[in-house]
Amino acid sequence: MTDRLGAAASKPRASELAYDDLLDRIITLRLPPGSLVNEQSMANELGLGRMPVREAIARLATDRFITVLPRRGAVVSPVGLDDVINMFEAREAIECGVAYIVAKRATIEDLATLRGLVKAADGARQGKDHEAFLRDDHAVHAFLVHMVRNAQLQDAADRLLLHNLRFWRMYWASRPAQSSTMMSHADLVSALEAHDPELAAKAMREHLAASLLLVKDSF
Repeated sequence: MTDRLGAAASKPRASELAYDDLLDRIITLRLPPGSLVNEQSMANELGLGRMPVREAIARLATDRFITVLPRRGAVVSPVGLDDVINMFEAREAIECGVAYIVAKRATIEDLATLRGLVKAADGARQGKDHEAFLRDDHAVHAFLVHMVRNAQLQDAADRLLLHNLRFWRMYWASRPAQSSTMMSHADLVSALEAHDPELAAKAMREHLAASLLLVKDSF
């Protein structure tokens, strides 16, 4: 009896499955910005009922991945310059604070893991596969947030970093990959290893500023 209850408790809800699938389609651009998200069509594709899909769409709208338009239904949220600037402002507010805290708290094990992730991202910078770099770069930023070990901060930052990942996939989809436009984390790692909070926050701020400048030039 206990095993059956435990299995039932651990089984994902249908709305969770719908949310995860739709989010993955949006982040990977299989559902590009502006795409119509039809409840019944998605329910048929996913093999789920319409209600779980409706719940997933409502949650994705709260997370700003989907926009609900009167009389038109739900569409994947577009991304314009104002959206990108707002995203970078949010990243600066969160990630500079994260870098500051991490510089004080980072363990030897944390820093070793981070160095490995940064090494992978730097290796990807030397190639032509921008998708590999984006995955490795995302892993670096996500692990930095994990190093703070604050569940509330983690939830907000994870969602923001997924918006960031979607944007950069859109950006690189129409541009040749160049190592000079894939930003390094070397200065940040050095500051964290020195356990210097001010320098770590500064390194993150400069990293984000260089990325935003690249984006503004493209718009």
